[in-house]
Amino acid sequence: MTDKNWTDTQRFDDKAAEWDDNARRAALADAVARAIIAHLPISKPQNALEFGCGTGLVTTRIAPHCARLTAVDSSSEMIRMLGEKIAAGNIVNIEPLHLDFSRPEKATELAGDFDFVFSSMTLHHIPDPASFLHELIGHMSPGGTLSIADLDAEDGFFHDDPSGQVHHGFERSALQAMLESAGFTNVAFITAHLIEKKNRAGEQKAYPIFLVTALKPKA
Repeated sequence: MTDKNWTDTQRFDDKAAEWDDNARRAALADAVARAIIAHLPISKPQNALEFGCGTGLVTTRIAPHCARLTAVDSSSEMIRMLGEKIAAGNIVNIEPLHLDFSRPEKATELAGDFDFVFSSMTLHHIPDPASFLHELIGHMSPGGTLSIADLDAEDGFFHDDPSGQVHHGFERSALQAMLESAGFTNVAFITAHLIEKKNRAGEQKAYPIFLVTALKPKA
């Protein structure tokens, strides 16, 4: 199993131009952004990070609530699309960055201690989420907040492409254990959205999307 099977940047490059046209994806981004905003730290994040930003469907909704936001993605075409949105909207506080942050040897290229880190539907694409979370906390400032939206454990038929290497969602208790093992505290879950779709098996099903929040201890 190679990294390419998991990150599959070519697939995301190919889909970037039409990514925003999917109504279900747009509704998910809106729901996730609303949930993240509702659970933002009391003080305005000064140095935020989004991993797996894609074309910026969530990014552009969160940016007004942050002083500075670094938006990272492994797909150059997704980053290009986000760059076009930034230019068109004259957005000054988003810095798009083409980087596969899930690879430890690349993570060292990410500078700065982030006081707020978030993502939407990205963690299930990362081969080793436990190791990734251990890496991630090292890029956060003490007292920093983490918000991750992703799939609850699912039946394996959520994704339309059977060849894709992905985790089939996460059991909340297992993810909580991963976060706490990485050093996070105050782990809490809510259900942020419900995706109703006909799955790969041809069945109409509802797939819950959680938002988990956690803190890096201050000391």
